[in-house]
Amino acid sequence: MLTIKQIQQSETLVALKKRNVDYTAIITDILNLDEKRRNIKTDLERVQAELNMRSSSKEDIGAAKVLKESVKRLKTSLEAIEKQQYDILVQLPNSPHISVAFGKNPEDNDVVKQVAELPVLEINNKLPHWELAKKYELIDFEMGNKLTGSGFPVYVGNGAKLQRSLIQYFLDYNISAGYKEYYPPFMVNETTAYGTGQLPSKEAQMYQTKEEGFYLIPTAEVPVTNIYRDTTIQAIQLPIKMTAYTPCFRREAGSYGKDVRGLNRLHQFDKVEIVQFSNPANSYDTLDEMVTHVEKLVQSLQLPYRILRLCGGDMSFASALTYDFEVYSAAQERWLEVSSVSNFETFQTNRMKIKFKDTDGKKQLVHSLNGSSLALPRIVACLLELNQTPNEILLPKVMHPYMGMTSIKLNK
Repeated sequence: MLTIKQIQQSETLVALKKRNVDYTAIITDILNLDEKRRNIKTDLERVQAELNMRSSSKEDIGAAKVLKESVKRLKTSLEAIEKQQYDILVQLPNSPHISVAFGKNPEDNDVVKQVAELPVLEINNKLPHWELAKKYELIDFEMGNKLTGSGFPVYVGNGAKLQRSLIQYFLDYNISAGYKEYYPPFMVNETTAYGTGQLPSKEAQMYQTKEEGFYLIPTAEVPVTNIYRDTTIQAIQLPIKMTAYTPCFRREAGSYGKDVRGLNRLHQFDKVEIVQFSNPANSYDTLDEMVTHVEKLVQSLQLPYRILRLCGGDMSFASALTYDFEVYSAAQERWLEVSSVSNFETFQTNRMKIKFKDTDGKKQLVHSLNGSSLALPRIVACLLELNQTPNEILLPKVMHPYMGMTSIKLNK
């Protein structure tokens, strides 16, 4: 959530135009409400001061009673206008960073890095991952349909082992870089979902329990970032680095066609996440460090990849700047997103009231950042396709000790 101070700056409205929506009217409403809020607050403080003065005199009992009623009425008005203002504020997305380009869709994203040469599979070794998963008895998509529905695969045998091994490797990699591991709940309450910006903007994509109203998390970012909600951090504690594995649940409303084949797009999938809280003075250095961290992880899996800087029209609601990582699906001959690394600046921490004390003892909002390190389904898809041979699927060297094997062979 943007602060009123940010909204008052003309640069914010200019930056928001990068999202291809005119927010002039909503910003005008917010500022008009803020003026009313400030006027009511001024009246409340004046009446409260007069009441305090009158309360000390027994002769002013009648006047004090009238003033108490005025205080009560003004407090009610203040609460109402603050709620009205908040309900509008949460509909406003984050202001894009100055480096974010104008653009409407993924085709307008900037490719900042790409491997020089894409792999070309021989015609006899060009099965898509869903056929390889069936051939090597790794994933049972039909069983998932039977148990739950489309988008809920069942991992079997070496497929389950590969899933578990990748999760452990990703966690180990993050922990070795100084990230503290957490194992959070997979369901969160409404306040937590609002904190990171999933609500109200992404409510249609989230699963919700009927009785309690809990939301199944779409990413570990949601519970992990909220760990520090309503907390003041000492400057010396920054940066705070956290990592977590969770399953992720997304309705993926509106998805169709080839994009949903196999592991391309699921309703439930596994992901390892990294989250950082950073001093605003160096949060973009932190973002660069996180991008490098994820890049080295992708490189260790020996997968062809590229890095994109997203345009304003393709960024998430809460992000100020996002880099996407895509790996190349050699059998499908297309790029698949496996990670987004973002700086949210104060957008999330303003909602969650996460602050730090600077060297002068003044409280400021910290910057929050997060990234996928990594999302598993498309990593698995690309690993299977890229490393297939007629009778086995070779494994990247880094996975040998985790899998206890160098390749996945056909069951005889």
